[in-house]
Amino acid sequence: MRFMPKVLGDRLEPFMREAGLSWFIFKRSPTAMAGLVIVAVFIFIAVFGPYIAPYDPYEVDMSSRLQPPSLEHPLGTDEYGRDILSRMLHGAKYSIEAGIVVLALAVPLGSLLGAVAGYMGGVVDEALMRLTDIFLAFPGLILAMAVCAALGPGLWNAMLALTLVWWPFYARLVRGQALAIREEAYIEAAKSMGASTLWIVVRHVLANSISPILVSATLDMGGVIITAAALSFLGFGAQPPTPEWGRMVCDGRLYIFSAPWYSLFPGFAILLVALGFNLLGDGLRDMLDPKLRRVIEVKGVE
Repeated sequence: MRFMPKVLGDRLEPFMREAGLSWFIFKRSPTAMAGLVIVAVFIFIAVFGPYIAPYDPYEVDMSSRLQPPSLEHPLGTDEYGRDILSRMLHGAKYSIEAGIVVLALAVPLGSLLGAVAGYMGGVVDEALMRLTDIFLAFPGLILAMAVCAALGPGLWNAMLALTLVWWPFYARLVRGQALAIREEAYIEAAKSMGASTLWIVVRHVLANSISPILVSATLDMGGVIITAAALSFLGFGAQPPTPEWGRMVCDGRLYIFSAPWYSLFPGFAILLVALGFNLLGDGLRDMLDPKLRRVIEVKGVE
């Protein structure tokens, strides 16, 4: 038993070394750190926003309609006298939730189909890639609008529509990885040991594609949030009185000259959270770049 701590330490040492190197590379970039802070703040707001909101986001007070920012209402009020700050704090969860749900569905679906297509090749690859091409042939927003029009307006229908828009990109991404991975010697070794196709696809192809998938998903998070807000703005996503940011921008457009704060603040929130995920994705891309990691390993981490 006295040897257990040493054995555990020996096993953890490579992991700790890799984690330290990753953090060293990531923190070297001020923009990546800024993205991490922005994303952390918005996730905190999405989780705890409803608990710290000063007002009920659905409470109507016509005597306070379209008031400019003040001590009582820091971000002003809307046409029904509802506090915009409270509605934005509640609405953060809808925007972040949209990005998480869409990518949680699109990434596994597209990655699995891409891995199968790239590894199997032949007729399977041809069929799956032609299916992917059909979805990619349509502009993303137009396809999402068409799906929402068929399913009916609503935030969850918008998420499903965006899932259909986003999965082909991951299918293409992972297929390219699979085409290179299937030629590796360890794939032949796994075949000779009797490993099943599913095991090879999951254990080797998908496992070795995690880095580009993670980076792409982080970068796409901002795009999904913006597109979900655009669908709400066009009337296909969140419906009144849901305090979703895109819906708030849509409602405030009628008062853009008399009450510009109505649209300005939720629009700025959409821009800032998308920027945060883009900066974070850039940092992750550098952190997971094998060439950069080798260079820094040679020079040494101080």
